[in-house]
This record gives sequence, structure tokens and C-alpha cells, in this order.
Amino acid sequence: MTITFITGASKGLGHETARRLIELGHTVLVGARDPERGAAAAATLGARFVTIDVTDDASVAAAAADVAEHEGLIDVLINNAGVHGPHGDPSDLTGADALAVFDVNLFGVVRTTTAFLPLLRRSADPVIVNVSSGMGSLAITHDPSRAESSVVAPLYTASKAALTMLTTQYAKALKDIRVNAADPGYTATDLNGHSGPQTVTEGTDAIVRLATESSDAGSGRFIDRHGPIDRP
Repeated sequence: MTITFITGASKGLGHETARRLIELGHTVLVGARDPERGAAAAATLGARFVTIDVTDDASVAAAAADVAEHEGLIDVLINNAGVHGPHGDPSDLTGADALAVFDVNLFGVVRTTTAFLPLLRRSADPVIVNVSSGMGSLAITHDPSRAESSVVAPLYTASKAALTMLTTQYAKALKDIRVNAADPGYTATDLNGHSGPQTVTEGTDAIVRLATESSDAGSGRFIDRHGPIDRP
């Protein structure tokens, strides 16, 4: 039985990832910061809810302790929680704006990963999936054929570029854990006002693939639903 913990799993990509992995036989722990919404999502999915605010050290530590007490380990950690932040003209951006976005999209991944590493290391085949974005790719955002090239979201894109690089560094250092990044693609979710052309199911294809592939699949990769992204 594979035990999977997903942050930001009360809606959107996290919720759909949870639904699909449960269908595939995973025991899923729904992580979310809103207790009411998280508990409702878990009840709908047939999962267990664990409160976690990835921007709060104490909350992350409490979540890891909760899982240690109840499950004892996890096999897959999916760092999905994310925020968009300001978009458009960056002239008025502040340091506080940047800290708010990075606190969820990057620092939250660091907090959660560090707290859950002892639980992952109890697994026979530990996996970390970081939900990044093609919006953090130089190649993709400079390609006029891609929708990502027309979007101006300075802090979101910067945080996702940093997350992809963080993924490669973890993969190099954590030889005992498979660490990869997924680009969901332009998916209709609350994050973009449901403007994306992909369904939420299509948007979770890469995440689900990384969470379920064989132990020899490799680490330090960045993929979308079509395959590897060779030039982030």
C-alpha cells in the first residue's frame, strides 16, 4: 500500500491528484490549511485530512508529527500548494509581495520536505513530486507558440523557476529518494480564474505519472503530460 501526502489538496490540482491516486490504490492524506474545506474534501474523496499551512513552521511540524503517529511513514510527498501573486506591470511590486509568493511556492516546499524526510526514509521507495510550472521555464516563456509566452506574472514565474532548480539540487543530494518536478500545463483552476484550456484531469497527468512510476525511472527530471522538458 502506497501512502501519499499532498499539500494544497482541498481543491484544484491537489484534489484531482488525490482522487486519481486513490483510484489507483494509494492511501492519500489530504493536506490543507483550511480545516473546514480540507475535512470536506477528504470526506468526499474517502481520505484522511491533515491540517498543514506550509508557511508556518509549527503547522508543518505538527502535520509531520500527526502522520508519524497515525501512518508511521509516507511513500510519496507531493508539494502542490501554490499561489499566483500579482500579475501584469511589475513597477509597484514590493519585497513583501515577493516574500508572500515565495513563502508558499518555494519556502513552503523546503519546510515541508525537511519535516517529512524522516517519514519518507522509512519507505522502501520514497518519492517527492514538486508541482512546478512551465511558466518558470526560459525556453517555454520565450516560445511564441506557447500561451505561457504572453503571460506576465513576475513572482509566480520566478518562484517556479526556483522550485525547478531546487528539485534538481534535492535530487543530486538525496540519493535515497526520487525527486522530480511536474509542469501541469495551462489548466483551468482557481489559480487562473479557470481560464486554462486543459481540464484538471489533464493537468494532473504529469503529477500522477511521477507519483506512480517505477523505482528505476530516475531523479532530477522536469516533465509535463507529454514527456520530459529538456530545456527549462
